[in-house]
Amino acid sequence: MVQIKTPEQIAKMREAGLVVAAIHAATREAAVPGASTKDLDLVARKVLADHGAKPNFLGYGGFPATICTSVNEVVVHGIPSDEVVLKDGDIISIDCGAIIDGWHGDAAYTAFVGSGHAPELIELSRVTEESMWAGIAAMKLGNRLVDISRAIETYIRRQPKAGGGRYGIVEDYGGHGIGTEMHMDPHLLNYVERKRGKGPKLVPGFCLAIEPMVSLGTPRTEVLADDWTVITTDGTWSSHWEHSVALTEAGPLVLTSPDGGAAKLAELGVTAAPDPLA
Repeated sequence: MVQIKTPEQIAKMREAGLVVAAIHAATREAAVPGASTKDLDLVARKVLADHGAKPNFLGYGGFPATICTSVNEVVVHGIPSDEVVLKDGDIISIDCGAIIDGWHGDAAYTAFVGSGHAPELIELSRVTEESMWAGIAAMKLGNRLVDISRAIETYIRRQPKAGGGRYGIVEDYGGHGIGTEMHMDPHLLNYVERKRGKGPKLVPGFCLAIEPMVSLGTPRTEVLADDWTVITTDGTWSSHWEHSVALTEAGPLVLTSPDGGAAKLAELGVTAAPDPLA
């Protein structure tokens, strides 16, 4: 069952989404050479406390931290640690969420630590982020879930990769519904798998976390002995971008973007829904 939200409930999710955006801003500033991933977790905890919000990652399935910090070949679910210290040239994907009055926000981004990053890493992050926005732009009234998957996959497949070959679209993890829980139906693949059919029709009140994960090599992953950390099986580096999005009568509202997604969606010819908190 897909949970359909009222405009009032979407407004609450927007509140939670803005807290997530604040965590992104603070952790991005703190992700510098010499900082540990535990330092970033403490930054996120302070932002949550300052906004009177609760973390939705801490304790989820036993997860021991407030945010996920995934460095280089770690795709998702990296556990913050004093031992993992960021170095110049690293990339890090930070995934985090917040709860306001029982309603959830969830988003992720990839950041570059220091300087001197190889062009293929910069392009990897760009392709992943732009594929997310292609998926968001496909979140239209009358479309179906598969249209979002198709938009993400099509964008990635059309991008040339330095040195040849194809980007790896991670197969074992994807987007999801979000609302009164962080992970809800439906599961959103970042590629089209025909045997899954077209999926549900997109209607007002539909809320999704859209999150492509892309590697420089394989689409396959494995989980380390901590039962959380997910890495690429070939050790290639990866990028992860995510936004929580609500579909309204007026179009999509990017709940975890400071401007509701207005500027980026305009570039794609899509009008973002009005911000209910504006």
